[in-house]
Parts: sequence; structure tokens; C-alpha cells
Amino acid sequence: MTATPLIGIPLHWLGGFASGSFYVPYRAVKAWSWEVYWLLGGIFSWVICPAVFALLLTRDLRAVIAAQSLSTLGWTYFFGLLWGFGGLTYGLTMRYLGLSLGTGVALGFCAAFGTLMPPIFKLILPTVPVAESILEIASSNAGRVTLSGVAICFIGIAVAAVAGFVKERELPAEQKQQAIAEFSFMKGMLVATFCGIMSACFAFALTAANPISATSLAAGTDRIWSGLPKLVVLLWGGFTTNFIWCLMLIHRNHSADQYFATVADPTRSLPDLKVPLLKNYLFSAAAGTTWYLQFFFYTMGETQMGRYSFASWTVHMASIIIFATMWGWVLHEWRGSSKRAHGLVATGVSLLVASTVVIGWGAYLKAQGAAS
Repeated sequence: MTATPLIGIPLHWLGGFASGSFYVPYRAVKAWSWEVYWLLGGIFSWVICPAVFALLLTRDLRAVIAAQSLSTLGWTYFFGLLWGFGGLTYGLTMRYLGLSLGTGVALGFCAAFGTLMPPIFKLILPTVPVAESILEIASSNAGRVTLSGVAICFIGIAVAAVAGFVKERELPAEQKQQAIAEFSFMKGMLVATFCGIMSACFAFALTAANPISATSLAAGTDRIWSGLPKLVVLLWGGFTTNFIWCLMLIHRNHSADQYFATVADPTRSLPDLKVPLLKNYLFSAAAGTTWYLQFFFYTMGETQMGRYSFASWTVHMASIIIFATMWGWVLHEWRGSSKRAHGLVATGVSLLVASTVVIGWGAYLKAQGAAS
């Protein structure tokens, strides 16, 4: 199958839609603590779905992974572990800021630091599997364009943050919590910042895992599925982080019994003490599976981008921001806010999308220079 961006870009947008939509099923989970449904969904996201899809759609999965060097497996797992902190706090970002503002800020940082962190690490640790250091990037025209995109991204984050601040001041607590039960601007911004920085590690975990894709391709896997085996290793890193944190919270909050209880603890002051146990399992599984699909479509899209594969990350980030913003408006997260607040969030999200375009343009210039 010949690689073509005309196929790759729609696949990336499907991944963006999955990522921007995955938290919606969690909103239907009732009477469960966050750590309870997050862990259940995560088992589908990081363990079940990667293994099942890779076993069904690729050849000799076990042999492909066994053939990798310790360096490839180690770096992939390590970056996946760091990304796991981002995935963990992404859920917290949604809790505190909602889909539109939370995704815009978190992924704005993710797009920026996904560009900055690898070359900065290259200065400190030359063995990191990254092509150029930050100084080498800044020395070229293409690099300076890319860094300009990063600057636009930070401006977009600042505008989105002002929008959240305006909303925080305009609405009474009761009205804010009608759409976002645990809305907290300060908590959300701190968590979103950390989330975006750590989530950027996913981009170079994929780069570190490229030998796994190459081995899978050599084993006879169709090119479009060849990225799936590397997700098995990468997402185990993410699962490790989230599993440990959720177990700690479950132990602290004594919430393990929620997996089996049909009646909620009366001390939690819930409007309905009856627990829809089957629905909670189904919605958590749906959310986890939907989150995995962003990676599924991302790796498919990446294989189809050909010489434009450098743009995969930016297309993915832009599509997530757009779809999450749409969900935020559908779910009335900004209902009751002033025109000023609506205008600011629209401007902030637009700048975040524009930043990914500029970053992608810088990468294009770099690719053109390398080809000439």
C-alpha cells in the first residue's frame, strides 16, 4: 500500500476525534471515585486494546518484540513511563477545567514541549534518540520558524488561561459546577501545565520505538499496521505510572469496594445511592477503548504520511484541540459566560491550532532542506 497524506491526514483527524471525545463516556459513570473508573478505563487503554489489536493485525508480535535491543525497549518504556504522568494528569485536567479549556491548555503545552523537550534533553544526554539539540535547531531558518510556532503556542495558552480566569470571576460556584462538577481554575492550570509537559514524551517515545515498527514490517506486517507493536511496549510504560497512582488513591480512599457495591456509601452525600454497576463498567471500558483509538489511528496515519511524517504530531494536536473544544460547547461548559470569555477562549484555541500549523511549517522547511 503506497503511503499518501491524503489517507494519513484523515486518519490523524480520526485519532484526534477519539482523543477529544474519550472523556465523554466517563461523565456517565455514577457513584464511582475518579481513581476507580480511571484505572478500569486505563486497563483497556494501555493493556487490553494494544495487545488485542497488535495480535490480530500484525505478524509474529512476540518475536518482533523479543528481537529488539534493550536500548530500544528501555527508551520506549521509559518515555512511555514519563508520558504516563501526562496521561494521569490529563484526566485530572478534565475534572478541573473541562474538555474545552483543559484540552486546549494541556495540549498547547504538549505541542510546544513535544518540540522543545527532546532537543533540550539532547544537550544534557547526547544518547537520547533525537536528531538535533536545541542549539542546532535555533541555528537554522526552519528551526527558528518552529520555535516561533512554540512562542505562538505559549501566547495561546496565556489567552486561554485569561478566558478561564474571566469565567472563574464571572460565574457563581453553583453555575460553574453545573457543567464541570469539580471546576477549579488554579488547580486545573497547574495540573494542565504538568500534563502538557509530560505528555510530550509520547512523541519521542514513538521515535525511540521506530525499530520495532521496522522489524514488524520486515516480518510481513502491512505498512499501515506496522506501528501497532510499538504501542504495546510504550503503553505498558503509561500503564505502570497510572496503575501505581490509582492503587495508592484506592488504598487511601478505601474505594476498592466500589467495583462490586450496588449501593453507594451514604456518607458520600450522593443524590442517588443506587449504583448502576454494569453501566459503570461499560462506560469506563468505552472511554478506555476510545482513548486507545487515538494511538491506533495515529500510528496508522503516521505510516501514510511519507516524507510528511514530521507533521503527524502537529496535525494530531490540532485535531484534538478542535474536537475537544467542540465537545466543551456541546456540553455547555461555557454556558452563562460573557461574550468576552467566549471570545477569549475562541481566540486562545485558534492560536493553539495556529501554533501547530507554524510548527509543522518549520518541520516542512527542514524536510525540504534535507531533500535538496
